[in-house]
Amino acid sequence: MTVEAVKALITKLIESREQEIVQLKEFLEALNETPEEIIEAKEWDPNKIKWVEAEGFSGPYQRYPAKGAKVELTADYKAMLADLKAHDGKLTRDGYFYWLFNDGATVGRKKRLG
Repeated sequence: MTVEAVKALITKLIESREQEIVQLKEFLEALNETPEEIIEAKEWDPNKIKWVEAEGFSGPYQRYPAKGAKVELTADYKAMLADLKAHDGKLTRDGYFYWLFNDGATVGRKKRLG
């Protein structure tokens, strides 16, 4: 390998690192602008939610709470609700699509096909 080839390789490596540094700075900036409740979203276990079967315009789905029932403010429910709100009321997780109803408290879920 010639000296010129080594210089070209080093220059290319420096440029690559500079791009990585720019990307890291952009990520840090975005992180600084993101509300803490989104960053520190608590884990929630959907199996601890008391889902009930329901029928909608697009077929069967599960919901919590049951129609006419009151919400139990469990830690899992509150964390799920916060997660949904942080994702504009819709998210996919572990093979299920979750959505928040217009009332801001009822959650629906449906198994994703495929």
